[in-house]
Order: sequence, then C-alpha cells, then structure tokens
Amino acid sequence: MTASTAPAPAVGTRAGSSRPGALRRIAAGLIRGRADVAAWERPALLGLLLATAVLYLWNLGVNGWANSFYSAAVQAGSVNWEAFFYGSSDGANSITVDKPPASLWLMALSVRIFGLSSWAILLPEAIMGVVTVALVYVIVRRNFTAPAALVAGGALAFTPVAALMFRFNNPDALLVLLLTLSAYFTLRGVETAKVRWVVWAGVMVGLGFLTKQLQAFLILPALAGVYLWAAPIGWGKRIGHAFAALGAVVVSAGWWVAIVELVPAALRPYIGGSQTNSFLELTFGYNGLGRLSGNETGSVGGGAATGGHWGTTGITRLLDGDIGGQIAWLLPAALVQLVVGLLLLRRAPRIDARRATLVLFGGWLAVTALAFSFMAGIFHAYYTVALAPAIAGVVGAGGALLWARRSAVWARIVLAATVAATAIWGWVLLSRATNWLPWLGWLVIVLGVAAAVLLLLPTKGRMLAAATLAITLVSALIAPAAYSLETVSTAHTGSIVTAGPAVAGSMGASGGRFGGDGARGPRGGQPPTGGAPTGARPAGAVPMGAVPAGTGMAAAGGQDGGRGGIVGLLGGGRVGSAVVAALEEGASGYTWMAATVGSITAAGYQLESGNPVMAIGGFNGSDPSPTLAQFQAYVANGDIHWFISSGSFGESSGGSKASSQIAAWVAANYTATTVDGVTLYDLF
Repeated sequence: MTASTAPAPAVGTRAGSSRPGALRRIAAGLIRGRADVAAWERPALLGLLLATAVLYLWNLGVNGWANSFYSAAVQAGSVNWEAFFYGSSDGANSITVDKPPASLWLMALSVRIFGLSSWAILLPEAIMGVVTVALVYVIVRRNFTAPAALVAGGALAFTPVAALMFRFNNPDALLVLLLTLSAYFTLRGVETAKVRWVVWAGVMVGLGFLTKQLQAFLILPALAGVYLWAAPIGWGKRIGHAFAALGAVVVSAGWWVAIVELVPAALRPYIGGSQTNSFLELTFGYNGLGRLSGNETGSVGGGAATGGHWGTTGITRLLDGDIGGQIAWLLPAALVQLVVGLLLLRRAPRIDARRATLVLFGGWLAVTALAFSFMAGIFHAYYTVALAPAIAGVVGAGGALLWARRSAVWARIVLAATVAATAIWGWVLLSRATNWLPWLGWLVIVLGVAAAVLLLLPTKGRMLAAATLAITLVSALIAPAAYSLETVSTAHTGSIVTAGPAVAGSMGASGGRFGGDGARGPRGGQPPTGGAPTGARPAGAVPMGAVPAGTGMAAAGGQDGGRGGIVGLLGGGRVGSAVVAALEEGASGYTWMAATVGSITAAGYQLESGNPVMAIGGFNGSDPSPTLAQFQAYVANGDIHWFISSGSFGESSGGSKASSQIAAWVAANYTATTVDGVTLYDLF
C-alpha cells in the first residue's frame, strides 16, 4: 500500500550504517545523512510532523481534566515531592494511583513549570505523540524508502486511538513512546552489533514497566528474537548482549520498586490497587496475571472466562464493536503485508536489516494483539494504542516491498486485493457509527475500487504511478483520519474513553455496553455540560457519585453500602462552587480538607480546591486504605474536616469492605448537611 519508485536497498546491506549514531543526533538524523535523500523529503517530513503537532495540540483544553484520577495525582505531585515520587492521589500521601508513577512525573513537572491547567497536564502527552511519529518514520526510513517512512508515520498519526491517547493523561502515551524507542535501539543494535544499543533498549522497556507494569514486557519477545537472530556477531556475543539488555530492564525498573518495597509501610502512602499494600501484589495480581485470567481482587465489574463486562474474548475481539474503530482500519492489510513481506525476504541473509525491521514490528503486533484478544480481565478499547506503531510500521515497510515488485502480475493482484479489502473493511467500520457521515463509507468504497483498478494496470510512467499511490493512500487513510478529526474536536473525560463517533456496544457511549442502544452520547461518560472543569464552577452541579437530594439513590453508608457500580468509571460531573466554598473554609488547618469513597469523586474536589482530599479505598473504593480504625484515628486527631457522601465501587470482586464500614460509621455518628444536593458530614 506504499512505496517509492526508487529501488529498495540491496539484500543484506546496512542502509542506515552511515547515519549519525548518537542519541543526541537523532533529530538531525531524521532528514539527513543518506545519499538518496530527495529534495522533497525534508519538507515532507517536516510537514508530517507539523500536521501531527496541529492534530494533537489543537483544541487540547477541550478534554478538561481528562481522566481526573490521574490529574489529581499530577496536581498532588506538583505541590509535594513525596507525592511526586510515589504517584500519590493527594498531596498528603494517603494512597497512590494503581499504576507506577513515570507518566505522572512528566505531567507534574509540566504543571510545576506552567501552573495547574488542563493544557499543562496534557501538553507532554501531545509532544510524546509527535516524537513517536518521528521515531516510526526514522525506523522505517533506515532501511526503506522515504515514501514508505512517510506512510508509516502518517498511518500512526491518523490512527484514531492514537489521536485520542496522545491528547489524554493516561499512562499509555508514554508507554507507546518508550516501546517505540526500544524498537529503534534494538534495530540499531542489529545494524551495529554494539551492546550499548540493546542496553538502551532494555532501559526503555524498564521505564515502560514504571509506566504501565507488565504490559511493557509484551514487546520483549520481538526485541529479543530479532536481536538474537539478526545481529551480525556470533551466538555467544548475541546471548551476552541479550543478558546485558535484560540487566538494564531489571535495573531501570527495579530501583523504584526496591525503594517502595523496602520503605516501611508507615512511612509511605498505601499502594493503590493492592489488597496488601504491596507493589509486587499489584504487579502480578490486579495489574498483572489478573488482567489475563479475570481474577482481579478488588476490580470493579469483574472478569470472566469470556471477558465479563469488558467484552467477549477471542481472535476477533480487536475487530468487534467500538474496538475496531480505534485501531483496526489497517490491521487486515498489515497482516497480509507482513506475511507477503516475509515471503519476499525469505532468501535474504540472516543479518538483513529490512527483514529485522519487519519481524520486529510484526512480532510486536502479534504478541500484543493476542494478549489483548484473550485477556479476560479489565480491558478498555484505548489499550489498543500500543498496537498503533507496529501496525503503521508493517504497513509502511511491507507495503514498500510489494510496491517495489508491482511489475509482477501477482504483486499487482495482491496489492489490488488488499486495497479493495481495506476499503470494504473501512465501510464496515464506518457503518457501525449510524448517522455519522453516511456518505463517507461510499466515498471510501469508490476510492478503493478506483485504486484497485489502477493497481492492476501494468506500471507505465511516473505520473500514473504517483496517481495510483495517492488514490491508494487516500482510500486507506481517509476514514481513520475522519475518525481522528472527530476525536480531537470532541471532549473526552473519565476512565473509559473511545475515539471517533459513538457506535452500538461502545463502553463510552450513552447506555453503551452496559445497557441502552449505544446511541451517540457523551464521549467516555463526560459531563453533559462538556468537559471537566477549567475554572468556572456552575452552581448546583455535582460530581460523579455525589447523590443529589430527592433522587431516591442510596448514599454512602445506606442500604447498598454506598456502591455506585461500574457506571462510576465513566467519569465525574462538575463540582458546585457552593460545595467547594463550604469545604475550603478552614481547610489549611487540616491534613485533608475532606475524605470520600473512591478516587474519581475525591479527584473532582481536589482539583477544584487545590487541597488534599482522601480517596477512601482508592480508585474502586475496594482497597483497605484506610481501615475503619485508621480513619477513626485520623478523625480523633483532627486530620480530616469533612466526609463527602458519594456512590463508590467498593467491595467489587472480593475487595475490602473498609470503605462501606467507614461510610456507615460516619452516617451513624455525625450529622448530615446538604449543600447544593451534596451530603456533607462535618467531622470536627
């Protein structure tokens, strides 16, 4: 689906061996250092990066606090270095988020520089997106033509889930950047056989672990396999280099883990997401093997052999429902081009750098896709952004190999069939978003058929080849690009977000997977007023989980134990100014201005006031932090002023009952006050 009229490098050559090798010169190496650089390549690359920057930075503030769970931790880290180090949810360090803190560090530093705002929190994510696109270009360009590299970079930039997550404050943006860096360094190691490159690759994977734990390790089989097979040195040295890289993974990830595990529990915040205050339990349980098996103690919604609330598992999962529209536009084409590309290079020498590139991207894609397809625990559609660089790389590299052989009838047939199938698949994905640009699907079909016909024609002249390539690319990318443009123009908040328009069965649609018809609704459960608060606070508005008077819903400590259920994942509403004003009065005299069950509710009040709010039970309200006895001690010591009654997720899938016990104790011993529909208890 892409290539250039220039011939591919000779089999077994090191096309990138003459380029600058130092990390500090990567930026310069993007657009110079090759003998075959055409006059148009530099401006084309700069145009791609500029377009990506505009796409990811434009209207960035529309997402407000985005995932307020992480934004609150960023706010805490921007005012307290201990909270910064541990990734605490509040500046008084009661509990951490349920992930390692690496992604929070970058955002907190940005907030320390620019001040607390949605823009300051999300700016690092957008920058990481532009850098990742540049890296994919670099990786493909080292051994393929400039058009191949540009298509790979463009395919990544306009992947809808990438346009979503490089404008959002979840850990996924940093994880994808680090995985792409690990691929770049590994391929440099394959080219040069110098151990420093694979050590750097190991460092990137280790930092990926400090971003999103075991998910970072899904790329390891591809990295290790490619280096052990293709590096131009003997087996002994290859194995030695691999162990050096493994040591780099352990050191770069383990230093923080060791500190957290060795510091006495009384001297650090509770490890959110765990039931035993252990980061290792979090790693191998809730965020690790539990994600695969569905056995996640404390998880909201729970898993099952078929995925439970998180969708049906199976080989077609990434093509189904709303997930397909996030990532799968080019997935079938990538699989075809991967297989055909490997067949074309089957006789290449072991050290062939082109095949190493294709195998690395293909291995990354295969292992990660299989893990996502069959994991029975918590799974969100946005996780698939981890596949975006791999798909883009395969499309660029594999398509270039096919295009270079289009003089052969079989190659033209394969190209035409792939393009036609991609167009039909694009029409299928677009048809899932009923009433959204219905004409676009038919345009994709027309362009796809036209491209397929042109591809079947014998190659005659540069003009026809250029026109064929242009129509092919437009037919393949126009639909995901439209999804991406819709994504950046719409607010996304909460913990479950999806790119593009709402589709039937979407977890982010109104009703969505948990009920309703999936009609277009707020993205990711954002407030109907649009976006998280950026300054103004409409009177009377309440956050997620707060129980307005007269609704008939049980408050925390009521008959249902205060469990709000899975709907809380969709995010919070806006905090009323009258409520915040009441909470802020005398807040400086307390360690925590207030406490409430669940991190989402706590985050809204903390972000609005800037004062620490204790998230009882952590994200799901199901962690034993604090216990009832500990909470009573905090109240007796005058550490907490208010308790905010809220819905929560507590006790899900065998989690702790502490949050419900605390809510019941407060309701039984303190007098309730209602402010703008929010029930408050003065604990002083």
